[in-house]
Amino acid sequence: MANLTLALDDALLQRAREAALRDNTSVNALVREFLTRYVDARSRRLEALSRFEAVASSCHSSSAEPWTRESLHERP
Repeated sequence: MANLTLALDDALLQRAREAALRDNTSVNALVREFLTRYVDARSRRLEALSRFEAVASSCHSSSAEPWTRESLHERP
């Protein structure tokens, strides 16, 4: 496991220590959990975007004319 040195505001570190103590954990565990969630969420967003782009590129539809604000709000 790698070690990481962080520079944190003293007040933030104190609040993190207090939160960790309340949760019966460590600041190290809090940072590890945050980074895991961040990376996982980012990966899910990128995968969803990739899937969306794949679907969008497989659709071959287009309008005969450019859309205008008025044409989008026309009532049949």
